[in-house]
Amino acid sequence: MSRSRALQSYVLVRLLLAPLMLWTIATVVFLLLRATPGDPVDAILGPRAPEAFKDELREQLGLAGSLPQQYGRYLLQLLQFDLGESATSRGQTVWEIIGNFFPATIELAVGSMLVAAVVGVGVGMLSASRPNTPWDVGGRLFGILTYSVPMFWMGMLLQLIFAVQLGWFPLGTRFPLGVPAPAGVTGLYLVDSLLAGSPQQLFAALHYLALPCLTLGILLSGIFERVVRVNLKQTLKSDYVEAARARGIPEGRVLVAHALKNALIPTISVFGLTFAALLGGAILTEVTFSWPGLASRLYEAISARDYPTVQGIVVFFAAIVVGVSICIDILNAWIDPRVRY
Repeated sequence: MSRSRALQSYVLVRLLLAPLMLWTIATVVFLLLRATPGDPVDAILGPRAPEAFKDELREQLGLAGSLPQQYGRYLLQLLQFDLGESATSRGQTVWEIIGNFFPATIELAVGSMLVAAVVGVGVGMLSASRPNTPWDVGGRLFGILTYSVPMFWMGMLLQLIFAVQLGWFPLGTRFPLGVPAPAGVTGLYLVDSLLAGSPQQLFAALHYLALPCLTLGILLSGIFERVVRVNLKQTLKSDYVEAARARGIPEGRVLVAHALKNALIPTISVFGLTFAALLGGAILTEVTFSWPGLASRLYEAISARDYPTVQGIVVFFAAIVVGVSICIDILNAWIDPRVRY
């Protein structure tokens, strides 16, 4: 079988498996919510609420009828791309909640990944290019610390230092209170402020975004540092790198143009899956920094036992993770001819 046909077959299999993975996740979420103790209707309305109101809320939450009937209605809604209506935000659908809160999560995820990639790849290159030196030891120590430090602890510590003590960054929310936010064209404040041609709004959005992105990005950079350092060390020992050195090519060019290019292939998988996980719920970061993103809204829905919102947001996040993982697998298979299908 030719490589092109093998690649097509591989892509087809991955695409066919995607609905199965989404169905599995949706089913697990459905069962876990209904396995939790207590009555969500009583939790929302209180035990003394009239039965007519309780029945209406049970219908809205998808709790009317037997468990198989609830499951059948739930799957039918998903097949119609209907995520339901929020039980705590009356008159607002789950899709509207996603549209309102997801842009903030995108900005946080993209900014954090940029910081993580620049810091992680830079430290990894520095460590791998100077083996058995203090730079190498420092790089390994950096990777271990950033990978193991709890995010919520680091977030609170950096807020205490840079926001409370030094006053360099603001605390909470996404934009200054009392100041008009950029016109909602995309929902992304950085993009909308650029479209509006407002440097003041752009600076304000960056100012509020900086500390959460730096915190999450530095902690994530340890993952990239370890992957880049290990793979780059192996690549620097390969025959084609030694041949490039023998031809008199400068060490810096050998490192960047020859070794790093191949060492970054496995990093693509880590980058894509980490980015998907960030989009799929940087809950601790958003809650710690009071960032009004979709993961924070999911936390509120779980606390309020808002079943439709929880189910809808989790399935939406799952679709993102599955979609990104498929794209990364296909990209790796296309880039690296060593991949077998």
